[in-house]
Amino acid sequence: MSQRYWRDGAAAGRYGGRHPSRGHRVFTTPDLCDDHPDEVRVLAPVLRTYGGREAFCGRAVTVRCHEDNSRVKDLVGTPGEGRVIVVDGGGSTRKALLGDMLAQTASDNGWSGLVVFGAVRDVEILRTIDLGVQALAAIPLKTEKLGVGDVGVTVTIADVTVEPGDWVYADANGVVVSSEALHGDA
Repeated sequence: MSQRYWRDGAAAGRYGGRHPSRGHRVFTTPDLCDDHPDEVRVLAPVLRTYGGREAFCGRAVTVRCHEDNSRVKDLVGTPGEGRVIVVDGGGSTRKALLGDMLAQTASDNGWSGLVVFGAVRDVEILRTIDLGVQALAAIPLKTEKLGVGDVGVTVTIADVTVEPGDWVYADANGVVVSSEALHGDA
């Protein structure tokens, strides 16, 4: 096991540690896959990192919507409690399901991050927000607001089924999902 370090040089330890001043969780998805090979489901490598927080994790709150981010807007306005919103946008990259205003609201309300099987926008601002965001692509077009979509349903993202309450772990290496917490302070 190699020693891991934060960018500012503080020792991070294995994936159970926290940065001494920021309190963010430390893990890597490769370590989780190595240590829990029978417990992880790994998303196909189609998502890119857009948020200001590169690594994030938490229990999944699922949303299924197609080119309408009304339900995403509803969710980010509620207390996140360190959870992750998993958005099944059907893989559409024609309209953005998340932009800077919704991302800032999510961060302000304590969401750990969003995994979006669809597009986002305002990427230059997303990078400055303390929120994990992984998505397929960026596009400048906003979605319609028709109030269409389902929350708390089983979704399939990049060939992986995600149930409400599953644990989601994301970093620069990819996204893994598990039915159980994979490290002590998740």
